[in-house]
Amino acid sequence: MSQTPLPEFSTQPLAARIRPKTLAEVIGQEHLIGSNKPLSVAYDKKMLFSMIFWGPPGIGKTTLAKILAERSGADFIELSAVSSGKADVREIIESATATGRRAVLFLDEIHRFNKAQQDYLLPFVESGRLTLIGATTENPSFEIIAPLLSRCRVFVLRELTNEEMEQVIDRALKAVHAKMPKDAKDWLTAMANGDARQAITMIENASELYGKLTIETLKNTLQSKHLRFDKKGEEHFNTVSAFIKSMRASNVDSALYYLARMVDSGEDPLFIARRMVIFASEDIGVAQPTALVVANAVFRACEVIGYPECQLNLAHGVVYLAQAKKSRACNDAFFAAMEDVKQFGNLPIPLKIRNAPTKLMKGLGYGKGYEKYDKGSLLPDEIKDRKYFGGNG
Repeated sequence: MSQTPLPEFSTQPLAARIRPKTLAEVIGQEHLIGSNKPLSVAYDKKMLFSMIFWGPPGIGKTTLAKILAERSGADFIELSAVSSGKADVREIIESATATGRRAVLFLDEIHRFNKAQQDYLLPFVESGRLTLIGATTENPSFEIIAPLLSRCRVFVLRELTNEEMEQVIDRALKAVHAKMPKDAKDWLTAMANGDARQAITMIENASELYGKLTIETLKNTLQSKHLRFDKKGEEHFNTVSAFIKSMRASNVDSALYYLARMVDSGEDPLFIARRMVIFASEDIGVAQPTALVVANAVFRACEVIGYPECQLNLAHGVVYLAQAKKSRACNDAFFAAMEDVKQFGNLPIPLKIRNAPTKLMKGLGYGKGYEKYDKGSLLPDEIKDRKYFGGNG
């Protein structure tokens, strides 16, 4: 009895099946692959050199590395720094030496390699025995050792625009022979936030599970909303920076938005509250002294209550601090004084305000001429005319 053959399908993820094979097929990154741009020139000339691709996830770092390596005729070896180590690099070097072929190591998440592991790469990259293409979502100037970084060209890859994301979505839809209404496409474009891989994966999952692509089916395939917020990474500090600068600008709406991003991403509420306490003194200070009281109250509330309820305490405090009058006079005055301390060291304290607990000290002039409400300068003679604090403005 004959059996009906099962339909053929690829076990490869959709993102791998529709991965561009040439530079002309790549969507986005026109500042790098457009006419006469650096990677375009390198591709045309079949040139290859060690480089670092820095940018958010899902925008084509792996794809570009693979295209450039294959164009140059080199062997392309892909490793993840999360699960690899020096032994894997050693094996690649030994294999390349034995075959005499040029090896290109694509090291994904290179920032996960520690200093010793990066040091191990250095002599091979320096001698040209290995061409390194590292990919990172973190600022390479902080995460990659200076000697290795100096031997690589750093290329910054950008998030895909909405228009570019629509091209990616259309390519994925064509591959799965599906259609998507405009409202669902707009929703997916916004949700993916420039991450092509995420958009492609959602299309694949929704198509396989439900057989149709709507906002509802896309939402159902999304187990939990993922915001790009690594607590140790650059995006963490970008979000915190935006949060502080929004409060400083008295922009309540922006401050609440960045607060919501941190809360939604699971940021420690005490970390947020601690930044607010610092902000109260640094940016508000004596212009509205109650700001420090409020910030401390928020910190205490977060300590006692915790998530989820303390998010309301955080929001309360953020609105208050953002609306408060601002003055950095106290902050600036203190650091101006600190500069003099660093420049001049421990200058002699005027005798009249020195402590005089003994007869000998009094005999040396300690405390002589002291007045409780002296209006003159009490600074050391060398800097007696300094004025650090200029008032509340």
